[in-house]
Amino acid sequence: MSKFAAPRFTLKLLGPRYWPTILLILIMYLLSWLPYVVQRRLGQGIGRLALAVMKKRRFTIERNLELCFPDMPAEERKKLVRANIDNTGLALFETGMAWFWSDARVKRHVRIEGMEYIEQLEREGKGALFIAVHSLNLELAARAFGIHKSGMGVYRPNNNPCFDFVQYRGRARSNRTLIDRKDVKGMLKALSTGERVWYAPDHDYGRRRSAFAPLFAVEQACTTTGTSLLVDNSGCEVMTFRMVRETNSGDYVITLAPLHEAFPRNAPEQAAVVINKAVENAILAAPCQYMWLHRRFKTRPEGEPCLYRKAEDLRYSPVA
Repeated sequence: MSKFAAPRFTLKLLGPRYWPTILLILIMYLLSWLPYVVQRRLGQGIGRLALAVMKKRRFTIERNLELCFPDMPAEERKKLVRANIDNTGLALFETGMAWFWSDARVKRHVRIEGMEYIEQLEREGKGALFIAVHSLNLELAARAFGIHKSGMGVYRPNNNPCFDFVQYRGRARSNRTLIDRKDVKGMLKALSTGERVWYAPDHDYGRRRSAFAPLFAVEQACTTTGTSLLVDNSGCEVMTFRMVRETNSGDYVITLAPLHEAFPRNAPEQAAVVINKAVENAILAAPCQYMWLHRRFKTRPEGEPCLYRKAEDLRYSPVA
């Protein structure tokens, strides 16, 4: 069996060591049946409670916003932090929506703009690399798009085999399959044969295959050059992909579009600059719905200090 094979169900996944995982999944399933407005309220409460306890994560959110938007007034940044925490809690419910909702229910809540670009690429027989970001509703975005046009997502297998099996099934429910993030050959094969692949180059993946490029106010952000590797070796087209929740009633819109400028081929460092611009545009569409709790700037150029102070020394009060 290939080391990148899809996870398979075995009776071992029902063993006692996985009962907490099974209970969590069952709760997610049951909560997904609640009216959306109830799920949103519960999500906000869970987000505020969790981030009041997980002080390091809250610190990371605050520090990222401070680094990216140094000129933002303190009160405005505080409101953005609170809104982001609310959306972080809601992400748990949006994941349940993505994995367990029917196609009809997903369609009622999500509309897609820019599908004509995808249909044109289909007519031309070209593969497309979707440049996405880690928005908190990305799970639901991929499911909603897959109902109309299936694709492949790049993912990291979960260390818990039971959760990994359910996660894989949920994410692939309306899409063709998932590709392990280490399976570069699999991604290239898919793109070269006209498939659509989701790729999120917005996190800090370390120094390997990376370049430093500006991202918001941070002049040197460690940025993966994996995008260039995939595009240069497959000849695929590059598209941007984002989803934004427009209202509290649960209306979402997916926007598909070409890059704002031509993708620099065979020039990884230049391409990193272009990709980070696309990432900025996607985040600015709804800053409070982005995954700011990731330490995006943890990898620094040689000789530069860490941008994240020790959160253990900080004291926070619960979110109001």
